[in-house]
Amino acid sequence: MKASRLAILVLAIAVALFIVVPNLSWAQGADVYKAKCAMCHGADGAGKIGPALKGTKLTEDQIVTFLTKGDEAKKAPHKKAINGLTEEQAKHVAKAVKDLK
Repeated sequence: MKASRLAILVLAIAVALFIVVPNLSWAQGADVYKAKCAMCHGADGAGKIGPALKGTKLTEDQIVTFLTKGDEAKKAPHKKAINGLTEEQAKHVAKAVKDLK
């Protein structure tokens, strides 16, 4: 009896983690996006001062590279890497940008 309850508890925790953990990384990316990107690209990615990101054709890897290394051909602030943004955060932001609908 105790073993079956323990098995059910472990299974329930595993399912909860399977559901919650991927959403946490998106939430982290969304939070960083709001703090560092939304002022120019809009909270929904539709664009403001900066271009729209919603529906971008850039891949997640291209976005990460752009955020972490910059691009001399772009206007500030994107000539250089985004200050204070780790590669892990950039990956989360890239995922959040690709998920904008």
